[in-house]
Amino acid sequence: MTVDTLSRSDVVTATVESSVRDLAVTMRDDGVGSVVITDGDEPVGIVTDRDLTVAVLAEGADADELDATDVMSDELRTIDHDAGFYEATELMNSHGIRRLPVVGADGELAGIITADDLSELLADEHQELTGVLRSQRAPY
Repeated sequence: MTVDTLSRSDVVTATVESSVRDLAVTMRDDGVGSVVITDGDEPVGIVTDRDLTVAVLAEGADADELDATDVMSDELRTIDHDAGFYEATELMNSHGIRRLPVVGADGELAGIITADDLSELLADEHQELTGVLRSQRAPY
């Protein structure tokens, strides 16, 4: 199963010039825990609710004085849209990340896949497998 079939295409994005306050408001209004930072159509960073907590609140910084580049991830990890499920989980595990922007052939943002999405998929698949096992189990 490819990442493209698993990812969400309705990615919440902002530009590198977006203020930290605007990012926080966007997360609140859209009910998400992250915003992908783009330069044109290409993802260049990601800001999470944890980034805002650690880099802004814990430091006592002024959210109006900081922009996305001040708090976004230094090294954005992305995955190709045609990569597989296992490759996504391996990448998340090896880099300790929960959100992975999906890119198309030209490097443009095509979607996002999260650890929550993958966990939900696994739970659904496990439920289906459980149904198979129950239907084939001998009666007691």
